[in-house]
Amino acid sequence: MNFFLFQIFPYIAIAFFILGSILRFDRDPYSWRSKSSQFLRRKQLIIGSVLFHLGILVILAGHVVGLLTPIVVFDTLGISHGAKQILAIVAGGFAGIFCFIGLILLIHRRLFDERIRANTSFADMMVLLLLLAQLIQGMMTIPISMQHLDGHEMVKFMNWAQHIATFRGGASEYISDVHWVFKSHLTLGMFILLVFPFTRLVHAFSAPVGFLFRPYQVVRKREV
Repeated sequence: MNFFLFQIFPYIAIAFFILGSILRFDRDPYSWRSKSSQFLRRKQLIIGSVLFHLGILVILAGHVVGLLTPIVVFDTLGISHGAKQILAIVAGGFAGIFCFIGLILLIHRRLFDERIRANTSFADMMVLLLLLAQLIQGMMTIPISMQHLDGHEMVKFMNWAQHIATFRGGASEYISDVHWVFKSHLTLGMFILLVFPFTRLVHAFSAPVGFLFRPYQVVRKREV
């Protein structure tokens, strides 16, 4: 089971993530949207959405940089594994709190507003609950990580992620003896990756990043 979940399943999840997203965009482009309900209970949506997105972006960036940056880079820069682990705990903890508050607001809004609940599909609610479960598991790893601040456990996850990313065998062996919370967190994360193309999460690919760099729009008064 350890071999399947952490050596085979990652590639199944990645394949569904990439191919599923491409096929959905090609075959059903009109469903490629966030299904925003901002016209209903707008204030709570804005607060919850900002907190959630701020937290999740910091968490995702931390995971990508922390797991996929070659260990030799940190060694060259003189950043110890212990210092990296403490940084991950502190930054991840604060980002997790923001994300948790935002998610609770969004879930509360979906469940307790009659009009919004009537326009909420099973998939919409499932995504929020999956993200909440994943976030809670991530927060549960913090007290466990604080028991070994030397960073040795984090190196195991770095080796695992980098072996998966470079299609090398033996990845599952690096995390065969880690705490079950970490394994559950990784498994649920890969499951979310697998169902990603079939949910509203695809709107993440359409984030209006270019809006930040667009030129100024010149507006002139119409002369009568």
